[in-house]
Amino acid sequence: MNPIGIHSEQNEADDADRKTFSDGGVETTVVPGGQDGGKGASDSNSEVNKTLDSNVAKEVNDQTNDNGSGHNQYIPAIRSQAHFPKPEPPKQKVERSQSLLIAENMPSIGKYIMDRSTSFSAAIVNGLSSLKEDTGDIVVKNDSLNLEVTEFKIPGVKVIVKLKSEEERLRDQLRGRITLFTKSNCEKCIAARKFFKERGLRYVEINIDVFTKKAEELIERAGDAEVPKIFFNNCLIGGLETLKSWSESGELEDKMRDLLGPRCPEEAPKAPEYGINDDEDEGDELVEVVNYLRRTLQIQDRLIKMKIVKSCFAGTDMVEAIINHLDCGRRKGFATAKTMAQKHFIHHVFGENDFEKGNHYYRFLEHEPFIMGCFNFRTITNDNEPKPASFIADRLSKLMFAIVEMDGYVSDNRLHVDYLAISKTEEFRRYIKLARDLQRINLKLFTPNERLAFFLNLYNAMVIHAVISIGHPEGILDNKAFFLDFQYVIGGYPYSLSIIENGILRNNRRSPYSLTKPFYEGDRRLHLVPMRLNPLIHFGLCNGTRSSPKLRFFTAQNVQEELKTAAMEYFHNEGIEIDWELRTVYLTRIIKWFSVDFGEKDRDILEWVLNYLDGRNAQLLKNLLEDGDIIIIIYQDYDWSGNL
Repeated sequence: MNPIGIHSEQNEADDADRKTFSDGGVETTVVPGGQDGGKGASDSNSEVNKTLDSNVAKEVNDQTNDNGSGHNQYIPAIRSQAHFPKPEPPKQKVERSQSLLIAENMPSIGKYIMDRSTSFSAAIVNGLSSLKEDTGDIVVKNDSLNLEVTEFKIPGVKVIVKLKSEEERLRDQLRGRITLFTKSNCEKCIAARKFFKERGLRYVEINIDVFTKKAEELIERAGDAEVPKIFFNNCLIGGLETLKSWSESGELEDKMRDLLGPRCPEEAPKAPEYGINDDEDEGDELVEVVNYLRRTLQIQDRLIKMKIVKSCFAGTDMVEAIINHLDCGRRKGFATAKTMAQKHFIHHVFGENDFEKGNHYYRFLEHEPFIMGCFNFRTITNDNEPKPASFIADRLSKLMFAIVEMDGYVSDNRLHVDYLAISKTEEFRRYIKLARDLQRINLKLFTPNERLAFFLNLYNAMVIHAVISIGHPEGILDNKAFFLDFQYVIGGYPYSLSIIENGILRNNRRSPYSLTKPFYEGDRRLHLVPMRLNPLIHFGLCNGTRSSPKLRFFTAQNVQEELKTAAMEYFHNEGIEIDWELRTVYLTRIIKWFSVDFGEKDRDILEWVLNYLDGRNAQLLKNLLEDGDIIIIIYQDYDWSGNL
């Protein structure tokens, strides 16, 4: 051990300021800040040197220099304490694995740390008690109005002890489990989550719209599927009204101690299992015939109408193969082939028909040129029986509502999204699986409002998927990849974000700065275009940027009213500013890009906007329009950075 020299002078009066207290054999000296504790160190050295090697002891003692001042030039060693581990002679070296040595030493190390921490804590408490009685230097702060922190101030030492609050102590006493049954887009369920969150109470949420089989369990336990339903361990306490009643009457804490004090029994509702699908897919009734055709038909590249068509086969060959495989007549063979085309197992190479007699050529869906660029396609097509369009639309909206309502994924104002957190959720995993069911969905079965809500929700969901898969666009080239190249195969045909917005929702109109329409004449997707364009759709689409409207999803029953609300909220927050003195209206750039959707002239646009304003802005714009003078419109800058 190398000694450390001390070159300070000290008065003998320092001993008067020293206070010593002990506990469990540990002697601790508290010295006022800035004072030295060197007096009497020579005796301490003598005690220590008895336990050291004789040569080392001799070297230390020879170098001790009193100089008549009562101080030496070395820091005194602390006397060996009885509770420290006794040194043992080294054992004979035995070759062992490192993991085994660590495993053997862990119990003794843990016991040693626990014993030391206990002794040290007791020493501090006893020392503080003695100092409080002996000196006026100690300050004890204990605010009776705030018992969370007690502060001790000692010269040279500051100790702060944080006491647990009543809520923290209550949580420590609860060993049971709170189970909350909810569903998507439910105001009472959102209020129940907020109730537990504000009190810092942990709970297990089971959304019966996400975990559909849990709805059956809820009916068995409660007699119905009304939500929210709350269980304390295996005891059904009721809904949100029960919680509020107990909280107002002061019974909540007592009820929680009684019902949640014991550990959660086996008969309590189980937490949902992640990564497991509730519904089992059914194979399509034609899949056996389709697989036979995939193996036997002569699929090759052909020159048709002066074009090279890849991976196609003749329709007549297909009918003959079906007749031979099913041992049926030609009429049934042709009907089977036509059904396959309607279910999007096959397509005409030029999209001219579903399936007709004659010299026509077709290809399987997995051989379409666009298919490899679709992000809901995984090496093979989905050959399961197509689910009803209304079922998929409803399931899509419920999964997305669950994502935006869960705490921590989307901000309360819906303007900021944690895409990384969403990518790891069970809700998003189930959405990705649902997206595969879109491959052969029959979109013709939608009502107009169902179709509108479906494509609004699908656009916003695809944006989330696109950001997670390829990231936010950062330039012109990235915008192309994001809005044009990121695609799903839906009902047998490709749909990008641009196709959904401009081709479907905007009634097949050109996108900004484009010279062509999304759908050419004869496109098989034209039947989905609505009869009349609704300009409100622009305030229901969130493209993942800071200047876009907030992230929201819609229901088929109330989609029109929900779009009106979306527009009013957008204009209320940031979509418009009015300067009365300059007679200037600052509008969102979204209206400039799609001005043809809102009106032919500036005045027409302002009159349309007026319908969705309220308060001061509504009155200002109304007065500007009524006096007949010129109104200047300036379009705001658009922030393309991500809404993170």
